[in-house]
Amino acid sequence: MTVDVDTLHRDDDIHAAAALFRAAMVGLPPLPPHRDHLCEPGRTLGARLAGELVGTADSYTSWLVVPGGARVPHAAVTHVGVLPTHTRRGVLTALLRRQLHDIAERGEVVATLRASEGAIYERFGYGVASSFARLDLLRGRARLRDTVPAAGPVRFVEPGQSWKLFAQIYADASVDWTGAIARPDYWWKLRERTATEPLYTVAHGPAGAEDGFARYHPVDTANWFTSRERTIVVDDLVATTPQAYLGLIRHLLTVDLVDKVRFAFAPVDAPLRHLFTDERAVEVAEVCDETWLRVVDVPTALAQRTYRAAAAVIVQVEDTILPANTGRYRITAQEVTRVGDTPDVTVDVAALGALYLGGSTWRQLALAGRVTEHRLGAVEAADELFATPTLPFSGTFF
Repeated sequence: MTVDVDTLHRDDDIHAAAALFRAAMVGLPPLPPHRDHLCEPGRTLGARLAGELVGTADSYTSWLVVPGGARVPHAAVTHVGVLPTHTRRGVLTALLRRQLHDIAERGEVVATLRASEGAIYERFGYGVASSFARLDLLRGRARLRDTVPAAGPVRFVEPGQSWKLFAQIYADASVDWTGAIARPDYWWKLRERTATEPLYTVAHGPAGAEDGFARYHPVDTANWFTSRERTIVVDDLVATTPQAYLGLIRHLLTVDLVDKVRFAFAPVDAPLRHLFTDERAVEVAEVCDETWLRVVDVPTALAQRTYRAAAAVIVQVEDTILPANTGRYRITAQEVTRVGDTPDVTVDVAALGALYLGGSTWRQLALAGRVTEHRLGAVEAADELFATPTLPFSGTFF
């Protein structure tokens, strides 16, 4: 039976797709009562079998920060799901292949997503480009070092007013870490409508010149006053300056009646533990994959990021879904050019996605057989070229 994929425009179709996605994911909360303006017009796809809507995929217009600080056009892929009654029939394949061609036609250089399952997306060219850590800060052991600098003012913001302010801070401040992505209005509206209560929101910096913010909530409030492990969860912490980071951490340490501060999403190489006289005050609860990245326009993507000084490497990229990407690229610290020369290494486009932001090394993927080395020393040279000073991190889930 043929799978028909088209763009959904009618509100009732888009609402049906949203309900379908939740049915596919099983564990998501119900749809918020007001569902308007939560999807970007013209980007929601629906898949039908015999006229019945059985699958959906969505995306937002965005940007992605790549090594060196450039922002490249980016599609934030989300709400991908197929009804459990219609899996294993080619629905997902039809959806994602159509979506990739649509993204390419829009001129978007990369696409990223957050994966509910780890064994699906590599076959569509996505690779794990960044990870995040869940960190627990044990307040009983957390004494800041005397060398930790002071920071600016932190003030509470009424939660209802915080969404507009935080969106403005994120849009105006220097969001320039590798892996960061844009947060469109649709993202903020969905966060507001699904936020956990009670909610506390704070901003760092003088009014009108804020450079960071945090959202947090308590857990197990029914047993709050008798619990021996009263915990607050930091759902979102954005610091665009070192002062903002230190100020927000200092604020979290002053919240009384709290035994543990859990950072739901933090960089794997976060500097948090180094702030304390006892570094064991910070425990790594979990490390998970974050950004799954698909390079949609290989020559543009390679040319937009920066590289370290090293010997030139000719990389052969193979892409069966978007075959225009297949080719050989000579990469140096100065430029990227398409060539016909003998390749030094070969990768498929999913492996390139894992390597692109610096979240994985060529040596690691070569060990797994995902990089083929044709010239001795080429893997080492590629690692020198692609090395980044920090690990990539997005901090934005969608």
